[in-house]
Amino acid sequence: MAKKEKITASGPKKKYGTLLTVLFTIISLLWISPIFVVILNSFKRKAYIFKNPFGISNVPITRGYDRWVKGVEKTFVGFLNYTNAINKTGFFKAFGYSLFITVASVALIVLCCSMCAWYITRVHNKATKVIYLLCLFSMIVPFQMVMFTLSKFANMLHLSNPVGIVIVYLGFGAGLAIFMFTGFVKSIPLEIEEAAMIDGCTPIQTYFQVVFPIMKPTAITVAILDAMWIWNDYLLPSLVLNVNKYKTVQIAVQNLKQSYGQIDWGAMMAVLVLAIIPIVIFYIFAQKYIIEGVMSGAVKG
Repeated sequence: MAKKEKITASGPKKKYGTLLTVLFTIISLLWISPIFVVILNSFKRKAYIFKNPFGISNVPITRGYDRWVKGVEKTFVGFLNYTNAINKTGFFKAFGYSLFITVASVALIVLCCSMCAWYITRVHNKATKVIYLLCLFSMIVPFQMVMFTLSKFANMLHLSNPVGIVIVYLGFGAGLAIFMFTGFVKSIPLEIEEAAMIDGCTPIQTYFQVVFPIMKPTAITVAILDAMWIWNDYLLPSLVLNVNKYKTVQIAVQNLKQSYGQIDWGAMMAVLVLAIIPIVIFYIFAQKYIIEGVMSGAVKG
């Protein structure tokens, strides 16, 4: 038997692939570098954050190792910035509000929008077409056009609390969620639902026992995208919530601003690190579902 020839990339293609790898690695490091700068400066004294934001010592290492080590000890303040940030911002209370708003909003968006998309796809009439077009239109309208009207209506309807803002997030997140769910529901064979109904399932049972489990990849994708948006959002909570009573993490950061524009930058960097840790961990564990969910909604049959 003839030996199988090993297929390898040709010289120019291999060099081109290596060049792209190096290029994208450099671009990735540039994108990630601000996060490392924030983490580094969260352990520094306030005086050295602007003096040497990218270094770990206020003394060049060329002046001697011992002096450089003393410079490091003088530059860093340890976890003191974190304790100051937690005390000044009321971080744990703000974290609780942010967590409740994010989890409740994402759960409501996934449940309501998936049901709406299923209804729009399976029921063909003028009303469902109008609903679908309105959802698409909501994706086009800039938030700046409605934010002041929204703030006024939220106060009138007594939505200036963590439960009320969940309903507001449902309205703003419905457009994209319904668009994604609709694309996926079209790929589900209708015969599966008909078989479930023949077996005695009601429409509600068919949805929860048959349709929704199939929509899991898209549901996870919508949950990831909305969780990152809601957790990091500052503008909408600042307009809707009564910030004297309810502060999310992003609003609590503003408590570090003192009179005459003075800011405790060490504590500011520390609270920013604390704010991004939960959503980064969530994204790392769930990122594999994003492409799977988007692609599954793009292919029919």
